[in-house]
Amino acid sequence: MAEIIQRDGTWTFDGDTVRIVPGGKAHPVRQELGEIAVPVQAVAGISFEADRKGGRLRLRLRGGACPVLRAADGRLKDAADPYALTVEKDRTGAAEYFVDEVRNALLIEQVPDGPVDRFLLPGPSLPVSGGGGDGTASFDGESVRLTWNWKAEESKTAGGPSVLPLSRIADVRWLPSIGLEYGYLRFEPVEGAVSAPPKYDTYSLALWGISKKEHTAVLVAAAVLMRLPGVRAAPDEPEAPAALTKAAEPVAPPAGDHDALLRRLRELGELHRAGVLTDEEFSTAKQAVLRSM
Repeated sequence: MAEIIQRDGTWTFDGDTVRIVPGGKAHPVRQELGEIAVPVQAVAGISFEADRKGGRLRLRLRGGACPVLRAADGRLKDAADPYALTVEKDRTGAAEYFVDEVRNALLIEQVPDGPVDRFLLPGPSLPVSGGGGDGTASFDGESVRLTWNWKAEESKTAGGPSVLPLSRIADVRWLPSIGLEYGYLRFEPVEGAVSAPPKYDTYSLALWGISKKEHTAVLVAAAVLMRLPGVRAAPDEPEAPAALTKAAEPVAPPAGDHDALLRRLRELGELHRAGVLTDEEFSTAKQAVLRSM
């Protein structure tokens, strides 16, 4: 059996299953997802990316095998990726051995690296919940409940929590806050898509990109997605790690977007003055915008 134990987590491989256990200080997405058992039939490949401090062990799944990756659509940062492990310098040999063992199993089992037409992993355990800028979302397998906090717009809080039975949900989309743009967790009802912005839409959580906890909303999206009638695994190939990282990281806007940066700063200032953002949240968000400038 191959095993590698790091502060970031523990990976073991017995020839049939890669078992992943997150470390005590892992990203909230990985903590909430918990232990994952990945059957070798779901694995497309594995690699060890060495660097000066050690490197990163990365498991690449077949397209559509994991509901969390399907819901994330290539937008998870490395820190939140349950299939990436930070390896310290003195354990690079163990990481390379781990890679060899998994690759040998893939050859012996003749596992194809192409996409699958159904989920091969069970996804988040139920009930599952995730945070947002203006509330929380929870799912028990039958209904989604959106509960608003004091930061939400009156158009949301006036009607109390929103409850959507699974039978009324046509689709779910998760988009983290990237660069200047706010993100959202949006549930599209069977009656048709809602045109209101996420901050006013009673079927959406607004994601401001201020807290790591907001990323846990992707787990709710994954749990709902895999239970929607007629939904099958994604037919397309998973993106390369570099593309995933680039998609997840804020990108500095071109010079023509300077006005947009200033508008974002003004919006953050108004939220701070209104008491919606704490001093720490305001400082974190402001620094992110200033770095883009």
